Amino acid sequence: MPVLEKGLVLRHIQVSRDMYELEFIAPGIAQDCKPGQFVHIRSALENNPLLRRPLSLYDVDKKLGSITLLYKVVGKGTNLLSRIRPKEYVDAMGPLGRGFSLLAPRKTALLIGGGVGIAPLVYLARVLQCQGCNVKVIHGVENRLELVALPRLRDIGVEFLPATMDGSAGFKGLVTDLVLKKVSPNEIDFIYCCGPEPMMAKVSDFARDNNIAAEISLEEYMACGVGACLGCARKMKSSDDEYKKICKDGPVFNIDEVEF
Repeated sequence: MPVLEKGLVLRHIQVSRDMYELEFIAPGIAQDCKPGQFVHIRSALENNPLLRRPLSLYDVDKKLGSITLLYKVVGKGTNLLSRIRPKEYVDAMGPLGRGFSLLAPRKTALLIGGGVGIAPLVYLARVLQCQGCNVKVIHGVENRLELVALPRLRDIGVEFLPATMDGSAGFKGLVTDLVLKKVSPNEIDFIYCCGPEPMMAKVSDFARDNNIAAEISLEEYMACGVGACLGCARKMKSSDDEYKKICKDGPVFNIDEVEF
């Protein structure tokens, strides 16, 4: 069951030109968080329900009871969110949605993120690493300044391969080109992916072509976050008769469920 909680903001920093990390205390929510889930959040000082925003769990510290979110300012809601200061409060609801399946110990997981799509993969990397999995993370961005997850991934201790469009760090070019050139399919047991849909479509094709199980996290506007408003409903395949609710049935789906 999702919990409603006022979270005390511990830290809120700008990590790139338009991206922020927000950490707040919410022990009631944090204890039940699973990788791939999200929280619905707004400033505790703002009563307008339209300003609540769905944000992926970027990292969770269950001992401290804290949740960290990574988000990009793209509109009015996230712009207002970016003005929240430490020692203020956020109004959070969560954890929400269906998270990632967790790979068995001693297996190898490949995590592929595009842009801010790295957000749900960092907590996943931490949990998989703690469970004894071999974790490789690939992150594609425009330039090295957008590799904001690098410090956390280094702290977790996973293998990290960056791809930048301008060549300022790591592989120069698309993250999917890096996957095709640098990844040996026979060394990967499971793929997790989040990012722009054209990128996820290519990753899904790569997984299917090489018979690798995979899951993707879809991004959609979610007004209510609990499947009541149907604002995030979409057909997974053109042949489907029914619609899936991304907030409730997802946001994580097996690649065989989705047609791009």
